[in-house]
Amino acid sequence: MPQFLTSYFTNATFSASLDVSSYPVPLIQDPRISEDCLFLDVVVPQKVFDRAQGETPVPKESLAPVIVYFYGGGYVLGDKGGVDPSGLIQRSQQQGKDGVIYVALNYRLGAFGWLAGHTVSRKGTPNAALHDQRLGLTWVAQNIHLFGGDADRVTVMGVSAGSGSILHQLTAYKGLQGPSLFQQAILQSPSWEPNYDTDKQERTFRQYLKLLNVSTIEEARQLPSEKLIAANTHQVSSSPYGTFTYGPVVDGVFVAGLPGKLLLRGEFDHSVRILNGHTLNEALMYTPPSSFQERGLLALMDEHFFDLSEDMKETIVNVLYPPILDGKYGYLGWVERVSSALSDICFQCNSYHLNHAYSNSTYTYVFSIPPAMHWMDHPYSFYIKGGKPLVENPLFQVTNETVAFILQDYVTSFVQTGKPTSSLAPALEICGPESRVVSIGSNNITRMRDPACNARCVYWQTAFAYSRDDL
Repeated sequence: MPQFLTSYFTNATFSASLDVSSYPVPLIQDPRISEDCLFLDVVVPQKVFDRAQGETPVPKESLAPVIVYFYGGGYVLGDKGGVDPSGLIQRSQQQGKDGVIYVALNYRLGAFGWLAGHTVSRKGTPNAALHDQRLGLTWVAQNIHLFGGDADRVTVMGVSAGSGSILHQLTAYKGLQGPSLFQQAILQSPSWEPNYDTDKQERTFRQYLKLLNVSTIEEARQLPSEKLIAANTHQVSSSPYGTFTYGPVVDGVFVAGLPGKLLLRGEFDHSVRILNGHTLNEALMYTPPSSFQERGLLALMDEHFFDLSEDMKETIVNVLYPPILDGKYGYLGWVERVSSALSDICFQCNSYHLNHAYSNSTYTYVFSIPPAMHWMDHPYSFYIKGGKPLVENPLFQVTNETVAFILQDYVTSFVQTGKPTSSLAPALEICGPESRVVSIGSNNITRMRDPACNARCVYWQTAFAYSRDDL
């Protein structure tokens, strides 16, 4: 955990420089990284697999529902083997059920998956990773019956960047290329940093070429893979605090506009059923050290969204997130103020925009077990009784086994029936006109109004910088 975050939780003095650019750049390169990465895993319950290997075709009604998993990792980290689905599959086999099939696919990361800009638009493919995901979904649609799976009962599931990718798949091509290759989606903390500025995308591309010591994309293509990987590692590692440099961009084709705007226009696949979740303190993990200061929010805006007008900055700093620390606006300190803004922009408002677009007919939960930071519901989703924790840090480990089983029940029952239920807790209900969601806490599960249903999220969906006519 970053020193800054540790000091925040312990009320200790944070003595490191507030200038993040002065921090050492960690050049840690995963030896497994390879451009030859477009593979997928298929995990099938034994009974389902054996039935599929029989001499006679499996009747449609006996085919198993399918989860296709997109991993998270800030669009720069992760792989298909990052989680063990066995606990989730076991939970899906309760009461004698056959269980679900689990598919996890790789997609390209960092520069390999997300290079964009004027040059890449002319001479390459922006958002290549989204095309990777679509290719994997096509493979599932064409082949999953060979494993006993039903191509008409596919649920995509993702957390963080994986979930953000799903939202981009829902709005792909403005929803004009027919139904998606999935019928349901489970989005846990859909996240990305809005990137609609082609000039900014081009600068990132040029920085990558500079690290490679070349001047054209053609020259870069001639370099050995090892050099491309090393340059990508350096560029990503040098990202400002809490950011990752790469991710989905508006390319005018696959991503015709920012997803929030496309959802507002109705330019998405309306046929997909949605289970949506986010944590209570999404962005705390990514809130920069400068947020200890009163001007931390303005510094964040200048760092992330340098093209905001002075009027917009005034609205953000003094109207949406005023410097009033009495709890009225949801924060009691400068750090929480910045975290609230970042949570809205990159996480929670994405969930609200999604719910609103689907006329609040979605199922939604808020994970509230303290400290309820981003990703903290994920170990619960993939909990394995008696198994090794998903991560070493105890802060991110399951503290209530019953809650883990409840969340797994919600996931698997939604995959199997389209309705999230559990024998251990009340069934999830659709948000409805009052935007009611379920709060999953340590000791209780209660209904509440979605904290993301507020004027801030309405603003971010319609703000000028995110809603220009060409976006």
